[in-house]
Amino acid sequence: MADSAATDVVTDAAVTDGERRPVVTTDRGRVRGVTEGPVAAFRGIPYAASPVGKLRFAPPRPHEGWSEPRDAARPGPSVPQNASRLEAVMGKRTPNWAEDGCLNLNVWTPAGALRDAASGRRPVLVWFHGGGFTSGSGGWDWYDGGRLAALGDIVVVTANYRLGPLGYLHLPEPDSDNLGMRDQAAVLRWVRANAEAFGGDPEAITVGGQSAGAYSSLALALVPETRPLIRGVIAQSGPWGMEPQDPAEATDHTAALARLLGVAGAPNPGDALRDLPVERLLAAYAQLSADLAVSGHIDPPLYPVLGGAGMPSSPLPQAVANGDLGETGLLIGTVKDEMTAFVGAGPHTQPLTDSVMRTPALEIAAARAEQGTPAYVYQFDREAPGGSDLGATHCAELPFLFGTFEAFAGSPMLGHPTPSDHTLSTTFASALAAFVSTGSPNGEGLEPWEAHGVKRFG
Repeated sequence: MADSAATDVVTDAAVTDGERRPVVTTDRGRVRGVTEGPVAAFRGIPYAASPVGKLRFAPPRPHEGWSEPRDAARPGPSVPQNASRLEAVMGKRTPNWAEDGCLNLNVWTPAGALRDAASGRRPVLVWFHGGGFTSGSGGWDWYDGGRLAALGDIVVVTANYRLGPLGYLHLPEPDSDNLGMRDQAAVLRWVRANAEAFGGDPEAITVGGQSAGAYSSLALALVPETRPLIRGVIAQSGPWGMEPQDPAEATDHTAALARLLGVAGAPNPGDALRDLPVERLLAAYAQLSADLAVSGHIDPPLYPVLGGAGMPSSPLPQAVANGDLGETGLLIGTVKDEMTAFVGAGPHTQPLTDSVMRTPALEIAAARAEQGTPAYVYQFDREAPGGSDLGATHCAELPFLFGTFEAFAGSPMLGHPTPSDHTLSTTFASALAAFVSTGSPNGEGLEPWEAHGVKRFG
């Protein structure tokens, strides 16, 4: 690697399409971003080596680096994945995925943070997408962090992590468990090492996410390996009623996948699976998901294993009750009608919403209250106009957090935004950005939000 690990910021004089291209030096090499209004965006930055060949099913390794400035104007490839089961709710995506280069992240920082170091380091939000540990990408325009970074004067980071069979196979090999969680931990370490280069404060990192991303974020704050990197957690619609996967079940499902792929009798199933095209892995995983669904199994076939890398040795609500979160700040919430996205509307929906998401979230907040540490709780109530029976369904708050209404155009969960929706977006996003900055969603110009009480939005 030709570049040093210096974290100084330089401004490149090159201009593309009339916009200045800022250049930042990371610990792997220089990256050239693009100025987009009040923020500078750096997309598709590798945070680890490509997980291909022998590195498939291996922990993330440091990227080898690059010698010339790397173009960071566009997102990198998504992690290989099947279609999301929430396409009918969120809208259809056609991921540009590839194993090679998929472990990448994106950074949005206020342009002033790069121009004037004396203006101070900004707090950092590292945000992980949801998708049932099976789909999603931090590079999708749904999660463009530019508006949130500008609104809150914070640095926003989104990232990919390995999914489905690439991220959560339970192989009989050392250090092969919970690879998706290991990737997320590597993202946090990368941010800690490089935050200053982008005008961020490495001592003021909040980790957040939605659904599977919320589950991962809270888990990372509960384990000793990554807890010291995290000042606060934003947990949106986490499936807290879903216990981490039992290792025996994960072993069984990995064996079932090997049988579907015809490698069950291989002396080393990991090596046999490394030799297969990723398309075959995904097809077999889709078949395994369908087979399990017939028997009433609603969880993904493979997801973070109890006590494995990045996961506590007890279910997440219990780990919080045990005090494993320490003094880490917490903002946690749900949408009003979570489970309509999965099972449709009807009398069965609310009990499922309560048991899987809302009641455990309230129990987590109550545990923090007993420990004398504030927890801020919200419920997002805004429903798509037009008579949809989805209500305020799972993922409905995402366009409002990121202000990305145009990216969700045509999404049934959003409908056609009104002027009041834009106001709601500013209100909701400002409160969460304030939490990233100060550990409290309260501040000048913000609506009061009492700890442990439920704040309603929409």
